Amino acid sequence: MQMLVEKIADVAVVAPQVETLDASNADDFRGDMEAVLRDTRKLVLDMSKLTFLDSRGCGAILSCLKFLSEAGGDLKLCCVTRPARIVLDLVRLYRICEIVDTKQQALAAFEKT
Repeated sequence: MQMLVEKIADVAVVAPQVETLDASNADDFRGDMEAVLRDTRKLVLDMSKLTFLDSRGCGAILSCLKFLSEAGGDLKLCCVTRPARIVLDLVRLYRICEIVDTKQQALAAFEKT
């Protein structure tokens, strides 16, 4: 899966360069995220390109959150498109993962912790 990975201080910012995160590519996403997760405890997932998300995509995001939480880290979601936000709200992901509007807000949220 094509992803832009940027390191800002001790935060990794990952922006998948695909429109869908679903059953067709969730396993690829998980595999690609393994390398990123090995080197960071703070992750921002920039979802600005994602216009479709299904349960497998949500599961892939949750697996990142679980890995980070077990290592004492955290995940923030930013730039979530309206269609993806509807799915995230349906599964109530906002209850366990902070969702903010911009990458700058996500980075600032890590500075507070």
